[in-house]
Amino acid sequence: MKPTETEYEEILAYCRDLFAKKNQDYGTSWRILRLPSITDQIFIKAQRIRTIQDKGSQKVEDGITEEFVGIINYCVMALIQISWQGRNSEFDLDKITELYEEQIQEVKVLLFSKNHDYGEAWRDMRVSSMTDIILMKLLRIKQIEDNEGVTLVSEGVKSGYQDMINYAVFCLIKSNGLQTN
Repeated sequence: MKPTETEYEEILAYCRDLFAKKNQDYGTSWRILRLPSITDQIFIKAQRIRTIQDKGSQKVEDGITEEFVGIINYCVMALIQISWQGRNSEFDLDKITELYEEQIQEVKVLLFSKNHDYGEAWRDMRVSSMTDIILMKLLRIKQIEDNEGVTLVSEGVKSGYQDMINYAVFCLIKSNGLQTN
């Protein structure tokens, strides 16, 4: 078994590369999306993963692996939207790659802090349980968004997106990296 950091970096390198290529193809057209729209895109991907897990089959070619990669990249988009809300609607490839890396580095610090405290408990979890946790976090984020960001004691949406990135990475690691499921 590879160290968590190595596995994490390999998966994020793949996600970052795909993100950059899609931004070359489409530009940063996703910047027009409001945060709830990005949340709904992530929800669609997580719900599809759960449906495939429950049914044990799929009819559309893209597999679970691609959906977890999509969750990671949409969460990064959401984090960029949070930090750049109301500013610059378009970024060149160098800037968007820099912003992607900034968000991932922050998420990585969070991962390794939590991983230290929890002793890599995620390695003993089921991928289906982590999928459910991602869906739960999405429902929490949707509720916070519906409450216009106001919470009484809960963390805001940013931590939810960060946690979902890490759970999606864990799912990919447990599913043997980036091999198609």
